[in-house]
Amino acid sequence: MNGQQAKRIRELGRYALAVAREDGLPAMARRTAGFVRRRFFGKKARYLPEKKVLEAQRARYAGSGWADCGLPTISILTPLYNTPPAYLRAFLDSFAGQTAPNGQLCLADASDEQHPEVGQIVREYQAKVQRIVYKKVENQGIAANTNAAAALAEGEYLALADHDDVLAPHAMAAMGQAILDLRAAGKPDGFLYSDEALFEKDIRRPITAHFKPDFAPDYLLCCNYICHLAVFKRALFEQLGGERSECDGSQDHDLFLRLSEAVGGAAHLPQVLYYWRVHAGSTSGGTEAKPYVAAAAKRAIAGHLARTGQRGEVEDGLFPSTYRVKWAIEGEPKVSVLIPNKDHTEDLEKCLHSLYARTLWENYEVIVIENNSQQPETFAYYKRALQRYEGLRVVTYPGKGFNFSAINNFGRRYAAGSYLLLLNNDVEITDGGWMTELLRQCARPGGGAVAGAMLYYPDDTIQHAGVITGLGGYAGHSHKYKKRGGSGYMFRAATVQDLSAVTGACLLVKASVWDAVGGLDERFAVAFNDVDFCLRVRDAGWRIVWTPYAWLYHHESKSRGGDDKDPVKARRFAAEQQRLYERHGRENILDDPYYNPSLTRDREDFSESDDLKALQSGALPVRYRA
Repeated sequence: MNGQQAKRIRELGRYALAVAREDGLPAMARRTAGFVRRRFFGKKARYLPEKKVLEAQRARYAGSGWADCGLPTISILTPLYNTPPAYLRAFLDSFAGQTAPNGQLCLADASDEQHPEVGQIVREYQAKVQRIVYKKVENQGIAANTNAAAALAEGEYLALADHDDVLAPHAMAAMGQAILDLRAAGKPDGFLYSDEALFEKDIRRPITAHFKPDFAPDYLLCCNYICHLAVFKRALFEQLGGERSECDGSQDHDLFLRLSEAVGGAAHLPQVLYYWRVHAGSTSGGTEAKPYVAAAAKRAIAGHLARTGQRGEVEDGLFPSTYRVKWAIEGEPKVSVLIPNKDHTEDLEKCLHSLYARTLWENYEVIVIENNSQQPETFAYYKRALQRYEGLRVVTYPGKGFNFSAINNFGRRYAAGSYLLLLNNDVEITDGGWMTELLRQCARPGGGAVAGAMLYYPDDTIQHAGVITGLGGYAGHSHKYKKRGGSGYMFRAATVQDLSAVTGACLLVKASVWDAVGGLDERFAVAFNDVDFCLRVRDAGWRIVWTPYAWLYHHESKSRGGDDKDPVKARRFAAEQQRLYERHGRENILDDPYYNPSLTRDREDFSESDDLKALQSGALPVRYRA
């Protein structure tokens, strides 16, 4: 046994003991088996379909051509420029090896005179694969060269592929079938995208995958998360005027924004259909290799705002390749801040003092909802606070016990603002722009109806970066316990996100939306009231948005304590879990559209699932989202 093997066995032993202590022996056996698969056997070709799946596809389409295979035709647009021969051959082999014949490869070669081998290699493949078309063109930039490739296309659909990357063997079959599935369901089929993976030498040994959410328009404004493989109708591409040279560097991001405007959304096929090669100079290696990308991306986003009649300033984001829109706020809407409180006046004072001393947005009122406090000092504090804090009111909830939903519903009766801001009494404000930023996300035309903030523990680890339903079987917080300052998975802890829910510890909502859905459900007394509320808002057609640009500190559960050690609380928690399933459906809870099915539900860190059988079966369905 070598040292590496011994290290893995020791690691496995520690993992098994930890799981057994926390979750019991059955969970230990199940999760340890997954650990063994990942560490010892599971890395090779883990994103590719099983061999039998690929063989079945080849058998299904054997003897047919792109005209009679039953799938929509897809023309792949690929500009060539001094492509290294090994990379070019790998790319051409990936096209020639497709399991279905519904693809066409359109190559526009802008290579200089010192690289005649590019054309020579293509002609070699043309002799064997008739569906490859080629034209030598003058180099006029990536957008113009892509448009030149589009002029060669005969397919009903187009796709974009880089000259140094690799297509998954089932890419054309999967995308063709996805289009048919959308048509059968009566869904728009004008714009689709898939998941992708990064690799260095061999796609059977990928570095990592980009497991994407379903269409997320606010996320797309912040970064081009769609990338590859994108497929869209040729007629739509031509109608939009193709790719724009003024956005060279972010020409695809610009195109995707325009496509989503025209289609009204996009369809996501959660299968890995594209392999992005990581090497010096590639975009997958980071925007440091192509510094003009940021300027082009901001130009593309500004164009989207102008076309859609939205007002905002486009700025660089927190990390390279990310961007921020500082939305304009019309007028000075009033915000009513609702803070439930029972005793714990030290926490409340810290909250109120930080709110009044640091909040830059001026048009707000604060309503403290007194809930069955028992200490005389609490009521003495209220009297002092009413004198110290302008616009503060204290209202007394008449019910008994703690019911977060009922308390906030009661407080809403006293709120005069056009926006309601639910805020825990153990939250501390340190950044003055927090309320302004939440308003930006909710007050803009077509924006979110609910906005949530980044919450940190006092030790500067993440407590809340949005809520993902299905984590732990019910719901969990995105990137919980990750250290402050990181970008998260695919920049998802550092960009504005479309989500299914955010925590009620700091939640801004339009008062009209609150009233339209009936406020919080009082049968969720403690747990999942915020999740249920957001899901009802989402299902009614409004958007839930989380922003990292509004951040606060949260001293979680100081005022209530945990639920797992008290038998009464544990029973109540279990009942609220069951109610969440009954109201929204277990499968809907476990299938968050903004969380990829190939990511784990066991942890809150966006790590890859231990079980990729659904991915490897090629059975994950396409999903359109407006």
